[in-house]
Amino acid sequence: MNKNLRIGEVLTEKGYVTEEQMEQALAYQKEHRDKRVGQILRELGFVTEKQVLDALAERLHLKIVDVAQLSVDMNAVGMIQKDLAEKNLLLPVSVQDHNMVIVTNDPLNYFALEEARQQSGCQLEIYLSEEEPLRKAVSYYFAEVSAKKAARQANVGFSTIAAEELEIEDLANSDDEAPIIHLLNSLVERAIKTEASDIHIEPFERETKVRMRIDGVIMEYVTIQKNIHAPLIARIKILANLDIAEKRIPQDGHFRVKLDEGFVNIRVSILPTVFGEKAVLRIMAATSHMDHADHFGMDEYSYKQFLPMLNYPNGIIYITGPTGSGKSTTLAAMIDYLNRNRDRHIITIEDPIEYVYECKKSLIHQREVGEDVKDFASALRSALREDPDVILVGEMRDYETISAALLAAETGHLVLSTLHTTGAAQTVERIIDACPGSGQNQVRTQLAGTLKGVVSQCLIPVGGGVSRIAATELMTGNDAVLNLIREGKTYQISNIMQTAGSATGMHTLNMDLVRLLNQGYITREDAKNYTNNRAELEQYL
Repeated sequence: MNKNLRIGEVLTEKGYVTEEQMEQALAYQKEHRDKRVGQILRELGFVTEKQVLDALAERLHLKIVDVAQLSVDMNAVGMIQKDLAEKNLLLPVSVQDHNMVIVTNDPLNYFALEEARQQSGCQLEIYLSEEEPLRKAVSYYFAEVSAKKAARQANVGFSTIAAEELEIEDLANSDDEAPIIHLLNSLVERAIKTEASDIHIEPFERETKVRMRIDGVIMEYVTIQKNIHAPLIARIKILANLDIAEKRIPQDGHFRVKLDEGFVNIRVSILPTVFGEKAVLRIMAATSHMDHADHFGMDEYSYKQFLPMLNYPNGIIYITGPTGSGKSTTLAAMIDYLNRNRDRHIITIEDPIEYVYECKKSLIHQREVGEDVKDFASALRSALREDPDVILVGEMRDYETISAALLAAETGHLVLSTLHTTGAAQTVERIIDACPGSGQNQVRTQLAGTLKGVVSQCLIPVGGGVSRIAATELMTGNDAVLNLIREGKTYQISNIMQTAGSATGMHTLNMDLVRLLNQGYITREDAKNYTNNRAELEQYL
């Protein structure tokens, strides 16, 4: 490779940039020496990334690849340092006979490539990739390597230490290089980089397995020695402010960790088992990926039906679905939309706080149950005195919270909340059934006067389980639906959604499953597995 070759020369030869544009880019670079010329040319709008890659591929006889389709050898990844790879976007793919295949976005970054060659001791075969997928791949695979390296180091470091010999004070006060701390940090980082929702730390008789839930599927990740289990759980308890000595009853808590991505909230659940305490860590990263983020995770069709609900000055909107269906992420996207587009005073009541918002057009105050407020119901009552426009309630858990939320909606506030139900009609029934018998008629009346809509969603793995797509059920609070609620005929709601759905902006989950099936996103088996009414689904298939 000609090391005197410059990107400007390549792009000029292809006619993608003019001499004048190159002069502008070079002048700009003098003020921004941390940026390479190719990046500057793209930022100035003179060329596209595709043009740059095509020109480089043709001039240097290199192949452009899709990193998502590559089979990556983790042994190759571990042969160059993480800092070098992340700074320069280098992804080792494979190694054989001292020859390494490596993917880059900038083949003219000779210094970085030479450093990779020296670190690996291999000759390099270079492929090209677009920047963003390459950045994600580098982050993903090097987080994988770091976490497994940390597990190996912890296994070695504690190989001669009995669990009961470790002093809790030592663990709490040790520096960041301590094996247990490094292991936990690496596991969390890996979970975030791979967009895992949960980390499961499960003790068995002779070992402890760490599993991660990625795209709804729990995958075994790494095995650690049994004597590491107790100090690892102790470290988690310390961070979550739980009782370290208590090992007989379940405990719940949360903590925050700081990574390059910023602060990440971790919800902790500790459960005693026959072989020791099991821990489940729910990752609540604000950087979590959401398809159609501007559309609240919905496709264009569902989004256009749902958006008018957020324009109401008052009322209540429920986001429902099973655990792990993305309810909190959808709510966060709705708050973000209001924050960017509306002048509103928004109060959130959460347990724990999952996303931290930066005020834009709206004023946002976040309160955490157990820290800032006693419970959801009392927090709702106090929030009414703070002159809010929008109130987010993390979850409707009991009658007191339901009652307070309906009162807030009646008194001129827009209330957003979640429930663990699998359909719109079931949501209405769940709210009514949660109330004492004597108060159910009143709740029906309140709900009929305030309900603006219910979005029920589930996430279905697609593409071989490497990603998920949302299927939704959307019910709007139109006159027909509200009359059924008022009259106690909620069992007829599904019929209205089926027969008048297209005209009223509503659709059932089965209608959306069939749409996804026809578009090729899911299979018939997927539709049958995720339906909330199999008999009804059969009518569509």
